[in-house]
Amino acid sequence: MGKVPLSLRSAIPTASNMKKPPLIPAVSPSPSEKSHHFPRKKLSKLSQETKLPASPGTHLQKPLFKSPELDDAKKLFNALISTTRVPLDLRFHNSFLQSYASISTIDSSISLLHHMVKTLPSFTPDRSTYHILLSQSCRTIAPSLSAVHQILNLMVNNGFDPNQVTVDIAVRSLCSVGREDDAVELVKELSLKHSKPDTFTYNFLIKCLCKCRALSTVYNFIDEMRSSFDIMPDLVTYTILIDNVCNSKNLREATRLVGILRECGFKPDCFVYNTIMKGYCMLSRGNEAIEVYKKMKEEGVEPDLVTYNTLIFGLSKSGRLSEAKKHLKIMVESGHFPDAVTYTSLMNGMCRKGDASGALSLLSEMEEKGCSPNSCTYNTLIHGLCKGRLLEKAIELYLVMKEDAMKLDTASYATFVRALCREGKVAEAYEVFDYAVESKSLTDIAAYLTLESTLKWLKKAREQGLAV
Repeated sequence: MGKVPLSLRSAIPTASNMKKPPLIPAVSPSPSEKSHHFPRKKLSKLSQETKLPASPGTHLQKPLFKSPELDDAKKLFNALISTTRVPLDLRFHNSFLQSYASISTIDSSISLLHHMVKTLPSFTPDRSTYHILLSQSCRTIAPSLSAVHQILNLMVNNGFDPNQVTVDIAVRSLCSVGREDDAVELVKELSLKHSKPDTFTYNFLIKCLCKCRALSTVYNFIDEMRSSFDIMPDLVTYTILIDNVCNSKNLREATRLVGILRECGFKPDCFVYNTIMKGYCMLSRGNEAIEVYKKMKEEGVEPDLVTYNTLIFGLSKSGRLSEAKKHLKIMVESGHFPDAVTYTSLMNGMCRKGDASGALSLLSEMEEKGCSPNSCTYNTLIHGLCKGRLLEKAIELYLVMKEDAMKLDTASYATFVRALCREGKVAEAYEVFDYAVESKSLTDIAAYLTLESTLKWLKKAREQGLAV
């Protein structure tokens, strides 16, 4: 969807005519790294079309293949080895196979590997070569693990028993395409026959299961890995579980998990406490959040920046600004400097209490102390200023956001557009709509529906004499 036609717009002067305030100095972006190009040489018409690098001993940087045809891949490989005088190392062969595997079927990739070995006997695949095929087989959506077993058998037959790296690659590849149940099945099988997962792979799988499976399923998997393979959950495992139940607002289960964690000999660390505190703050239960803060202090766990930001957010959200500011002072005294999250949380709380002017003053204090506001800061203030009937100040901030190419969020966009229309600034509302679409702040349809509903409200209000 493009811009709304000019013929539909009001003749009121547009927002582009508004006087812009001094802009906040933008931080210069760090210079990007220069791209490195490999020298090229003419191999054949086929190799030129696929843009082969002339130094085949190096790692291929770009996909070589546009077609999954096996014959084309074989011809390309033959052209390469027949014209180059540079030794072809394992890394290059793996890159060549990886490039083809990204667009081909697993059977075609296996056939290409056999062709590479047969055509160039000096090439000896290693474990990493088979891992390329394993990853491809796992990413293929299939009703069973037959393709995965095919590659694992190929590995074993060539002298490479699956190890912990193999397990990790398989699990991450399967989970990347939503095959978590297959990942669980394969982990059990590999643990029984070859290798158990390391703690990183195990916890990665637990985290994936928490996102897409019932908690009972996750608990059953943990119990089975403990009883069958002596793989015990560690502090990271319990933290993942606590974070999951806190996100689902099940604080009772989080408390129970902390008790189990202690029974297993682990001491809750700062991250665990922060996670539980976040759960209480999501429910606007400031008293419980403070109790968690006190508990961690009693147990000698030193709060970090996240602790204070979480506490300040929760207290501000629940309208307890005086306590939030008190903990801001404690935070500074403890050596933690407020960041954009800290200030934005306080601004949000002040706007909720109707003190948008105070929130705007806090923006000046924030900048004076060298802390740069982000898009969330501006969106919070625009929303609060519009609610507080301080539209001109909201327009000034919007212009700064626009100059810095910051995106509007859904809530601030809707509130801003409605405030503009309420004050008769319809043309400016259209301009904000244009920017929201151009900056991809919102989808075209979402931005338009908000504007359309606002204009319908405005028309009705004018008919009733409630708006200008």
